[in-house]
Amino acid sequence: MHRKIHIKNATLVNEDRSFVGSLVIEDDTIAEILEGGAEPAAPADEVVDATGCYLLPGVIDTHVHFRDPGLTDKADLDSESRAAAAGGVTTFFDMPNTLPQTVTPADVEKKLAAAYVHSHVNFGFFIGATNANAALLNHVNPRRVCGIKLFMGASTGDMLVDKPAVLREVFENARIPIVTHCEDSRIINANMAACKEQYGPDPDVRYHPVIRSEEACYKSTARAVRLAQETGARLHVAHVSTARELKLFRPNSRRITAEACVPHLLFSDRDYARLGSRIKCNPAVKTEADRDALRKAIASGVVSTVATDHAPHQLCEKQGGCVRAASGMPMVQFSLVSMLGLVDEGVVSIERLVRLMCHNPATVFQIENRGFLREGYKADLVLVRPKSPWTLTPNRIESKCGWSPLEGRTFRWKIEKTYCNGFAVYNRGMITDTDYHGRAVTFDR
Repeated sequence: MHRKIHIKNATLVNEDRSFVGSLVIEDDTIAEILEGGAEPAAPADEVVDATGCYLLPGVIDTHVHFRDPGLTDKADLDSESRAAAAGGVTTFFDMPNTLPQTVTPADVEKKLAAAYVHSHVNFGFFIGATNANAALLNHVNPRRVCGIKLFMGASTGDMLVDKPAVLREVFENARIPIVTHCEDSRIINANMAACKEQYGPDPDVRYHPVIRSEEACYKSTARAVRLAQETGARLHVAHVSTARELKLFRPNSRRITAEACVPHLLFSDRDYARLGSRIKCNPAVKTEADRDALRKAIASGVVSTVATDHAPHQLCEKQGGCVRAASGMPMVQFSLVSMLGLVDEGVVSIERLVRLMCHNPATVFQIENRGFLREGYKADLVLVRPKSPWTLTPNRIESKCGWSPLEGRTFRWKIEKTYCNGFAVYNRGMITDTDYHGRAVTFDR
């Protein structure tokens, strides 16, 4: 059904500018962008008075683990895409360490088919590299697959690629971006053995950043950067967690880029005493100095994108220490309000936030017609209201796991509405229509 929506009196944030104006949605597309009090060319079917609100492009979270298929006791496409919509996230890219693993073009197609039925926002899927599938990676459709996920360190899902010849083959032949998990497993294994000898079979979680150390991260990231430089591959290093790694990247580079994840921007090793294994993730949350260096890097352009590494587990799986507690935390629903908190703290401007969470993800992965407020682009939008304090309690959590490391935190921004392809999927605390489903994004390659 043809429909036109006029969102007026908002502060639009786009391409390093903020201005009061209006935006007109026609069906699934941004039809007009108007500054000041200018009126649309024709009357709209619906008028939304957004006085006092900011209108942003929908967030593109290029790093999530929605656990579907095979691990759906923790999460699934339905529950986690609802969480995404409630958080202003209109597109997600899901990682391949599911059951079965997503390691062939056919596996990707199966996940795309499932998402058309179950996801309430837009989606894309990575294909995973293994020690045995490097030749297959050349057969993916570059317009339908967001990238190759390469685990250069062991993490959840047992997808470590550790054969030098295979690593080089992946880098030499990749036709789409490579996204790496960089931790050196030999260093981690040696650190774990030493910690077990000193502290017992399941060392306290505060030793997690000692085991998954700065050196483990730096050595692996340096290797990935070197391979990209030698082969010309397009490299995006996931969840950089140390100040030392940041020295390997150049501001505003287009070929070798870095991602920061929200947990590493919010927490430091001091938070283990308060939150314990709830903030255990791989790579580990590290020192305040590392956190502060990452915050400076997102402001300076050294880090190109901010994602979540949303990785839910049942809370019972988070019990224990460095060995027994699962690594990962749910974050997709609260990433935007968390980052807007950093705007209030003066860490980044709201214009820079939009670049990190909307524009740059679209540019890094060459997403077609999304990630910007531009006429002719798809109407993926989020309306946020400042100075609207609320405290996170479990009843607000859409993720199936039902918990968050941010419980009890008071946020000062509120997600008012989320539009996906012009449809209001979330409106003031409610998923509006669970029968609405998002679309697969495509890539201009």
